[in-house]
Parts: sequence; C-alpha cells; structure tokens
Amino acid sequence: MLDYTALLSLIKQNGKVCLKEGSGKTFCLHRGTAAEVSVFENGVYLLFDLFQIRTITVPFSEVSLDIVEFASKPTIYQSPANPLLPTGAVVQGMVRFSLIREPNWNKLLYQIAHPVLFTEEKELEAEVQTNLHFPLFHAGTKELFLGPEGEVKISKG
Repeated sequence: MLDYTALLSLIKQNGKVCLKEGSGKTFCLHRGTAAEVSVFENGVYLLFDLFQIRTITVPFSEVSLDIVEFASKPTIYQSPANPLLPTGAVVQGMVRFSLIREPNWNKLLYQIAHPVLFTEEKELEAEVQTNLHFPLFHAGTKELFLGPEGEVKISKG
C-alpha cells in the first residue's frame, strides 16, 4: 500500500517525491507547476481520468479518446499540446502523457489533484519505498503518437 498522506505532504513541501517501486526502479513525481525545464522535457504527464486529456492536449475526437480509454496495456502517448500549457512543458509542439488505471497509483494522482509529471531516475535516492509496481515500468508498455483525429503511429511496442 501507499502512504498517501506522507506522499502528499512531500509533494506539497518539495514540489516532488522520489519513490522506489516494487521492481526496484526509482522514479519521481513532480508537481507540474513546480517542475524544472529538464523535467518538462523528459517527463510524462500522469492522468487519473480520461477528461484530464483536455487540459494538456488539443481537442481530441471520440476515436482518439476511445484509443486511450480502451488501451489494454500501459501506454505513453505523444500528442499535439494544448496551447495553454507552459512553454517548458511542450517539446516541439508535443506533450507526453499516460492514463494510470492501477487503483493505488490512480488514487494517489487523484488526491494530488494537480498535474503531475513522471520521470524515471537512476541517480536520485528514493525518499519512499513501496512494494507496488508502477505501471509504466511494465515490460509491455507501449509508446504511441496519437493525433487529435485518431491518427496513430507506434513509437515503441
């Protein structure tokens, strides 16, 4: 289980929290408004709800939303960015995101209630350790370009 109170406190105080998950990999969750440019360039927005896509991308067609909603494996999407996002969050007009469905991680994202960026870390020490596996470290994680009209290109997977 996750200690949501401790994680929320660390994110609120520091703007980020670094965790070591069940497979031994370390990653950080950054509050989007407090993230540095390097985090924006390498980070993936984590979403807890399908409707959050509207805040980070240009408007999507129903086909594009269905692709995200019915994905069977963890997937990182790259899509044209919402023009209202901070310039650092947009790399060459694109933004990366993933809808996290695993109940424990989804609940944490819901409780944070702010845009959160995920970065894999190899050099940083984890502040929190959990036995739970983080979905984006799943061997079957796919990466797709997803256009607003349903265009799809497989980047990895």
